Amino acid sequence: MFGSVAIIRIVVSGILLGIGILADIDETVRLIVFASSYVAVGYPVFVRFLKAVYHRQPFDENFLMTVASLGAFAIGEAPEGAAILLFYQVGMLFEDYAVDRSRRSISSLTDLLPESVNLLKEGEVTESEPEDVRIDDLILIRPGERIPLDGIVVEGSSMVDTSSITGESVPRRVSAGDAVLSGCISVNGVLTVRVTSVYSDSTASRIIGMIEDAYGAKSRSENFVTKFARYYTPAVVLSAILLAFLPPLILGDPFEGWIYKALTFLVISCPCALVISIPLAFFGGIGGASRMGILVKGGNYLEALAGVDTVAFDKTGTLTEGTFKVERIIPQGIEERDLLRLAAHAEFHSNHPIAASIKKAYGGEIDGSIVRNAEETAGGGVAAEVDGHTVLAGNESFLLRNGVEFERPDVFGTVVYVSVDGGYKGCFMIFDRIREDSKRAVAMLKDAGIKDIAMLTGDIGGAGEYVAGTLGIDLVYSELLPSDKIGIVENLLSEGRSVAFVGDGINDAPSLARSDVGIAMGAMGSDAAIEAADIVIMDDMPSKVPIAIKIAKKTRSISIENIVFALGVKALFLTLGALGYITLVEAVFADVGVAVIAILNSIRTLRISRLMSELKVPESECASEIKEK
Repeated sequence: MFGSVAIIRIVVSGILLGIGILADIDETVRLIVFASSYVAVGYPVFVRFLKAVYHRQPFDENFLMTVASLGAFAIGEAPEGAAILLFYQVGMLFEDYAVDRSRRSISSLTDLLPESVNLLKEGEVTESEPEDVRIDDLILIRPGERIPLDGIVVEGSSMVDTSSITGESVPRRVSAGDAVLSGCISVNGVLTVRVTSVYSDSTASRIIGMIEDAYGAKSRSENFVTKFARYYTPAVVLSAILLAFLPPLILGDPFEGWIYKALTFLVISCPCALVISIPLAFFGGIGGASRMGILVKGGNYLEALAGVDTVAFDKTGTLTEGTFKVERIIPQGIEERDLLRLAAHAEFHSNHPIAASIKKAYGGEIDGSIVRNAEETAGGGVAAEVDGHTVLAGNESFLLRNGVEFERPDVFGTVVYVSVDGGYKGCFMIFDRIREDSKRAVAMLKDAGIKDIAMLTGDIGGAGEYVAGTLGIDLVYSELLPSDKIGIVENLLSEGRSVAFVGDGINDAPSLARSDVGIAMGAMGSDAAIEAADIVIMDDMPSKVPIAIKIAKKTRSISIENIVFALGVKALFLTLGALGYITLVEAVFADVGVAVIAILNSIRTLRISRLMSELKVPESECASEIKEK
């Protein structure tokens, strides 16, 4: 049971304290009862204090409480000495509950990791350790089972629940040829899957690793609190010593009253409200975001995201689906089928989505034996010898650099130009569908207070401007090479902007790393992009970017509220304590009360449904919230 030992200590201490105050007993016995109450609840504080002394870092809240409570006993205020630690431990119980709840909010992610795998070999199914499964092994997933490793479905079909990975509540159907991710659940069908990544590189393992690493990266607010406590505690200890001894020496007053004021001053000065609540707010923000399919690699990135004023999107695969289709063929001096055949063969070795669309449009069998000296230029095109002919297929600048002259046709969209033996032979108009979610994402970003939204694309100006105009994007940068993107990001940064870059491909990795906050889109994004990014969106929904920004801003707002509230109340009560207007017990109430209120404020970041309502996020986005009972 959570906190059972702590609760028992508090109950025993409270009973003893009540007996000592209310019972008609001998004064010596009364003192023993108060001391017993004190020890029952104070033992953990003493242990932590001694450990801190051993590690030469004694100035923390345990030091303050130990000195204040022992001092109360020393000046004959035994009830207050016992009450100090009793109320302090009640406050710590609230803290432990809040931290435990924050950890439990993401602990369900560990369920993504499989305990065993159904390995399929020679028609026999055997149970195996996930670490022993290799790439290209076949595994069997039965209805209701969690997919243990990333792979490609080779047989069967099923509805797959992806909510634990992507935050998307609606299951999707998969069948032969579809990719599946570890951590998802096969709802109603049996799947045979060919493994494409080993256990340590699976999506679920990487998610757990990123979540665990996230809590090691502190935000600026957390670093502020750590540094603040390091200097603050010795300062208040010195102030308490001066308060205890200077006034009696100067004014000739009795030491007892001023020592009591100094002890009260120490109790009030305990900075636990700050030390606990600020990290807890970011801890909760990261956990809450993860339940929405948004993985934040550290509190520092969450805080940086809250300050972003410009978001730059890569177009292909981010705002658009990245699945290209040849919509129109414009031959010049050659038959359409022959133009398509030569271009498809030239693209034979290319894995680029545009190359795939040309090969798919050709539809026939491609004879790789007639393709020689193929060379691909990133962001340009391909050159190859096809059946003895020199074929170039690429964008406008690629052909111009190779000395091919042509007139740009009056077409719209992504255009691939083709030359054969140095002569222009026509072009393909290729269309990349805009994601249904992209327009909503842009509207939500503007609602989130983002000043400028930019789109970076290698498309010709007309195609880029069409997509940007359709979505309502402010800044468009077209006809870019992969190396040009990082230059655009650097220019935006040089203008004093705080920039988040959103991309999914390996060519986006430099821009993701260079921006203030790099956001990788999609669980199936390139490994380089995911490694370079500070935040990973586990599905292909651009609207998760403004949701992440809104969560970041809410988390930062809560942490600032805690800082202002805690410091303001501390300043007020420190002044009242130094002037002798409050007692030790009232000082403990002030300290514990501030801490409890700040902690309760922090755990608001864990209430995803309520938080999303406050952020005006559509109800459907909250469907993946983990139900806690």
